[in-house]
Amino acid sequence: MAPSKAVIRGATVVVIASGLMLSACGGVRVPFTGGGDKKPKANVQQGIGVNGYLWRATLDTLSFMPLLTADPWGGVVNYDWYVNPQTPNERFKATVFILDTRLRADALNVTVTKEVKDAAGAWTSAPVAAQTETDLENAILTKARQLNLANAS
Repeated sequence: MAPSKAVIRGATVVVIASGLMLSACGGVRVPFTGGGDKKPKANVQQGIGVNGYLWRATLDTLSFMPLLTADPWGGVVNYDWYVNPQTPNERFKATVFILDTRLRADALNVTVTKEVKDAAGAWTSAPVAAQTETDLENAILTKARQLNLANAS
């Protein structure tokens, strides 16, 4: 018997909510038992299936776009259509794939879809500038490295 739409919708809400709750945690404090003036370290890997720095950096970097779905175990973050107020005749949608538990450049893949309004006011597909996806990946990686460095000190 196939699950009902209400059951599927409820399960989706639970997954998104748990992902958002996990992403809202800057990390979990662990006790430090050594001497000296070292600070306790946060463990951002606890509870998710991908690199925690890349996960947090993705949500922070693309926070201006409406979040559609987020799967912290599978590492997929989908963003809904975003329209920049300065360019109301074009809109963008993004999907971020976090592919590894390590903080590496090849552990991240961003895809962007663009649509523009035609003369009749209907949205039609348009090419995305070649550098857009790479620029977003680099922005996320930079933020992830900053989070990692802040956690290490």
